[in-house]
Formats: sequence, structure tokens, C-alpha cells
Amino acid sequence: MKIKFLLLLLIYSIELVRADDHLPDPKYFKVCADPYMLPMSNQNGEGYENKIAELFAKKLDLELKYEFFPQRIGFIRNTLRAESNNNNYKCDIVMNVPSSFELAATTEPYYTTSYALIYAKGRNLDSVTDPSMLLDAVKTSKEKVKIGLSDVGAAQLWVFYNGLMSYITPYQGQPGNPKANPAKILIDDIVAGKIDATVVMGQSAGYWARQYKDKAELVVLPLKDDPEKKIRLTYSFSMAVRFGEKAWKETINKLIKENQTEIERILMDYNIPLVK
Repeated sequence: MKIKFLLLLLIYSIELVRADDHLPDPKYFKVCADPYMLPMSNQNGEGYENKIAELFAKKLDLELKYEFFPQRIGFIRNTLRAESNNNNYKCDIVMNVPSSFELAATTEPYYTTSYALIYAKGRNLDSVTDPSMLLDAVKTSKEKVKIGLSDVGAAQLWVFYNGLMSYITPYQGQPGNPKANPAKILIDDIVAGKIDATVVMGQSAGYWARQYKDKAELVVLPLKDDPEKKIRLTYSFSMAVRFGEKAWKETINKLIKENQTEIERILMDYNIPLVK
């Protein structure tokens, strides 16, 4: 009986080590990613998440592999927590989540950005050099100013407290089509002249402003937190692994720390406004 107990204890200990190993997979760096959501990621490897994943895979001497799924309700369940046919997990890391993310274990933050006001220069809002000037600009504009706004997110609070709700054109924050990029739709409509301005996260604002520089000169003005009104507009972002995988999480934290300069270079290449 004692031998049987010791044998079971040994097997249990081996399983614990296997579940919390330095590397979840000895061959692949398996990334959970959205196939359509630039500038974060896409299935062609064109996003900043893709570039950082390439960097980390190289540092770990692993082959890069993706599990793609639209990053919306059910993303973690269908990627990070989902098992493949051989009883391994489909992927082992999400490259970009808010640092307060509750559905997985987050690493140390690796960058911080904020919501940003974005508009096209040469139209109705050229006098706006600071987001706080937007209300005066729309009031004095000779034409009706339209501010496109997603129906989810902290941007709504900023617009509300700045007295701009009567100028809003609402947009879906999560369209039914998983290939639709909500922030890009808003910025596309600024370029097309359908709306005059929007407020989106800095990643999208900075990236698409650069991508569309031949079509329109887009002005990007980052927003600041307003503690008095309890409006939070600045957010830090981390990577995420499964709960309980402490060694794997520490490996990623080490990679973030050792490669912070290279990570910031990648983010700057995507024109993301960083908050120090």
C-alpha cells in the first residue's frame, strides 16, 4: 500500500512539473491571435503582435505557430484554454491583453498607450491642437460636425463629459462580421469624409494615420486620464498565459525585460503613441 501511494505521488509530481514547465511545448511557440485585427495581428503576420512573437520564438529557438480566432467573446475559451486533438493546448500565449485582464494570467506590462482623438486636417477641425478644444471647434464650425463613436469603451465617457454627445454618429463596437475592424471602419469614414473625427485606442489611431498618409493627413491627439471625473483613458498592456503556469509566465516576463528596447522599436515602427 505504501509503495502504491508513493508511486501515485510520483506520477502526480511529474504531472505538476509537466503542467508548469519552462516551455509548454518543446518545439513550437504557439500564439493565440486574431486573424483580421491590424495593427495588432493578422494571418499574414503583418501586426506588431506577430513581430514580437517572431522575436520571442527566435529567442527561445522555437518554431512559430498560430491558432487564429476572432478576438471577441469566446476568444480565450477557443484558443488559450482549448485542447487540440493530441491533448495539448491549441496555443500557449496571447500577445496583447489589457494588464487588468481577468480571464488569464497576465505578465508585466510591456507598453502603455491611451485613447486618442483623430481627425483629418484641412476640413473642419484644424484649430484643435488639444482634445479639450474640440467642443469650441464644433460649436463654431460653419458645417455640422460629425463625431463617429463606438458603442463600447471609455471614449463614450470622455465625449459625454466634454459636452459632445449631440454631435455623435454611433458605430458598432463589435460588428457581426469577424473580419470587420471597428476602429478601421471609423477611420475609413474620416478619410472618406463621412464623419469628421473619432476617438479610438492609440494603437489604431497611430497605425492607420500612417497607413493613410497618402489619402488624408490625419491628426492624432492622445487623451489624458481625468481623475477628477474618474475617466480612465490610459491603459497598460501585457501578454497572457494560462493560470498556474508560473514558470512559463516568468519565462515571458524575462523575455519582455531583456527585449524591451526591441519591443518599443517595433511599437514605434507601427506609429503607436506610447505613454511613459
